[in-house]
Amino acid sequence: MASPTPNRKDNLAAHWKCLAACTLMSMCPFQYGVDFGIIGSLQAMKGFLEVFGHEDPLSPTGWNISPGRQQLISSLMILGAFLASSAAGPIALYLSRRWSIWSACVLCIVANVIMMTTDKIGGLYAGRLLIGLANGLFMTFAQLYLQEVAPAKYRGLVIASFQTWVSLVIDNGTKSIPSKQAYIIPLGIVYVIPGLVSIGLLFIPESPRWLLQMDREEDARKALKWLRPFPELVDAEFAEMKAAIDAEKLLAVNTEIIDIWRNPIDRRRTFLAVGAVTLQAASGAMYMISYGTYFFQMAKVGSPFMNSCILTAVGVVVIIINSCIITKWGRRRVFLVNGMLICGLCQLIVAAIYTTHPGTLATGKAIVGISVLYIMGYNGMVSSYAWLCGGEFPSQRLRSFTFGIAASVGFFGAWLTTFTAPYFINPDALNWGPKYGYIWAPSCIIGALWTYFYLPEVKNRTFEEIDEMFMAKLPARKFRGYKCVGPAVFAVDEKNQTRVSVEEVVWTNPHAVAETTTNVK
Repeated sequence: MASPTPNRKDNLAAHWKCLAACTLMSMCPFQYGVDFGIIGSLQAMKGFLEVFGHEDPLSPTGWNISPGRQQLISSLMILGAFLASSAAGPIALYLSRRWSIWSACVLCIVANVIMMTTDKIGGLYAGRLLIGLANGLFMTFAQLYLQEVAPAKYRGLVIASFQTWVSLVIDNGTKSIPSKQAYIIPLGIVYVIPGLVSIGLLFIPESPRWLLQMDREEDARKALKWLRPFPELVDAEFAEMKAAIDAEKLLAVNTEIIDIWRNPIDRRRTFLAVGAVTLQAASGAMYMISYGTYFFQMAKVGSPFMNSCILTAVGVVVIIINSCIITKWGRRRVFLVNGMLICGLCQLIVAAIYTTHPGTLATGKAIVGISVLYIMGYNGMVSSYAWLCGGEFPSQRLRSFTFGIAASVGFFGAWLTTFTAPYFINPDALNWGPKYGYIWAPSCIIGALWTYFYLPEVKNRTFEEIDEMFMAKLPARKFRGYKCVGPAVFAVDEKNQTRVSVEEVVWTNPHAVAETTTNVK
């Protein structure tokens, strides 16, 4: 691809319009992060427990909540996210990235109205499911937009900023209010971001790649011109993007969910995307995020709300630091060394300490300190890179389907964790407390091993280069050093339903691709 004129620098400042659009879209997971933060803390608030819990003289607050209600309150949101992300592929055939986000904003507001006004557990359950549907749309389509519009060298940066919003929490200031207002006030904050995003979407363009998938070439060109700072380079990037998408359309009779399993190349890309996103759940972080405050309270580890705020603050700082280095470090190295292994080791240490000296002041301080290290490993490494890789690996024509499935499997893992965690940590059940880490330590080790053997390195690669490397059927270890020369193209023999190699193709000319493919058939 050509370079900008010498007197103009290709840096962050030059891409300010694209980064502004990405910043707006990166606000979408604020709902997801706030939801986890609020619900995790509400279950330790007296004002919330007086409405939806029961009296318990053994609890530090005099109130507790049954494991069954605890499971449903936390897991119904994730179940809704699972359902919404599972439908991402079909939704993307009819709704654009922006319209999908607008739909999520409406669902979010409706759900929050229900949760703020009800004092019935059934109403709370309904609100949790609806806000889960909204969060599934937010998390899936916002990340698809970011992946598709960001320049390759800044893709890691914008996904890291996306994760920053997930880590915000606001409950500590209202924990001591002895009434419903203790949780009503935090819930009111949920209205802010959908309002800002709904207005901001009016001023940013649609994803050029989605528009090309829908055969809206002129709209796609206009969107790309808005997003890129150098008009003289837009035509070249647009031609490369269109040629890649046109060539990929030849890979299948049509774009349907079955295509992600139809052949080994697409199947491999699907498994990698699913595996990468699943690492987030495999780290065991979801129980700490969903039940962190409750966990600290029942384990009698210092000030529960303050501990949760400390973990959140550390997580945000680490993500900000990670945003500055994510474009230089490889995904595999971060996942393996600074991610899954650190999480597994911390889980094991916390469990061992609590098993040896439960309930002591020294144990409490040690658990908080190690939890901080754990959150540094998870927020700074695992969470950011899991979603990043999950969006990079799918093929362009199947990205909505593949990433939707990857996200839904990730949400299912999160749901499974949040649904089962109360059985282990609630005093009314097994009452393991921090010993729950014994389950997640081996899970982290398995995730690290999978990463080492199977996860390819695609740092700063364009989607067209990633397509080429997968077409070349490279093993994971060879992705990092591969020199792209122009992707091989494969056509589908519709009669025999087999793939036919096209050896010589002018990659930047889609008409040549179509002509050559016709001759091969």
